[in-house]
Amino acid sequence: MHNVVISGTGLYTPAQSISNEELVESFNTWVQQFNTENAEAIARGDVEALAESNAAFIEKASGIKSRFVMDKAGILDPRRMRPRIPERSNDEPSILCEMAVAAARQALERAGRTAADVDGVIVACSNLQRPYPAIAIEVQQALGIDGFGFDINVACSSATFGIQTASNSVQLGQTRAVLVVNPEICTGHLNFRDRDSHFIFGDAATAVLVERADQAVSAHQFEIVGTKLLTLFSNNIRNNFGFLNRAAEEGIDAPDKLFVQEGRKVFREVCPMVAELIGKHLEENGLAATDVQRFWLHQANLSMNQLIVKRLLGRDVSEEQAPVILDRYANTSSAGSVIAFHLYQDDLPKGALGVLSSFGAGYSIGSVILRKR
Repeated sequence: MHNVVISGTGLYTPAQSISNEELVESFNTWVQQFNTENAEAIARGDVEALAESNAAFIEKASGIKSRFVMDKAGILDPRRMRPRIPERSNDEPSILCEMAVAAARQALERAGRTAADVDGVIVACSNLQRPYPAIAIEVQQALGIDGFGFDINVACSSATFGIQTASNSVQLGQTRAVLVVNPEICTGHLNFRDRDSHFIFGDAATAVLVERADQAVSAHQFEIVGTKLLTLFSNNIRNNFGFLNRAAEEGIDAPDKLFVQEGRKVFREVCPMVAELIGKHLEENGLAATDVQRFWLHQANLSMNQLIVKRLLGRDVSEEQAPVILDRYANTSSAGSVIAFHLYQDDLPKGALGVLSSFGAGYSIGSVILRKR
């Protein structure tokens, strides 16, 4: 059995960004057009008039101020309101592979490693652009890694589930090092015509290198003290898009083929579950919540994160202790907690404890306890 560390992290950020104000302008233009076109039906009571959105509402509801996206023009076009991402030939790298490779190369550089030092690739994300061949195998080939690759999807918890899978492989001596990569084009499955959710998601990709502690050379090492996972089935966050849609034509392009959620139920049910899991995980490792110097939490909603940490510590905490990146990245699904970890780790002293935690559809929750080396 080997001790395991995360020795490097990487982040790919799209070049384009959309502010709340820009998003609201596009949404409200579409609402006005809809209400005008359906004015008679609205007057008769046959159609309900749509309500406009505003930037202040978005920030208050979520803490989000802007989001990075792969295609800004398509999203902001009131006639389209979805990203325009052209299909590529089978001989070209897929867009998820391209994003993943960019993040992975940064993680390898930070870890002081090359492809020759890695034995496996796990692509862990919410939104895979195809069922096969696995994106991970494509990433493996693009990086020149001799080993294996496979994809996993546990929605927003995919990164922590992937880290546990990689950690177990390294700990058992099956691999020397495994790349866990989280490419997310969340805007591709977002309904930009839904006032309650049109602002939620952004795009990004992250990567972590998990490897044997006795072989690591990086100056950015975090020992994996322990991992803990939990799932509980719920329909409160769901996306019914899949290959069987074509077998039921009546459901094609229905709203449930995009992201849908019961936000209030999710908030009410998930927050206590996450706090309880992290608390139990720390206790099982002889630790208390007060021992943790940093919480890198899933970046879905500011109020959720504040409530989770408050339940654990019994008090409010600063952004230094629980960093926030969703104000500028929005919810990037599995990438969110890793973005926070990537951007807010270097200032921690040796021996500092942190918790990387993600939570989302499933329900699924993951907790990774880390110690700075």
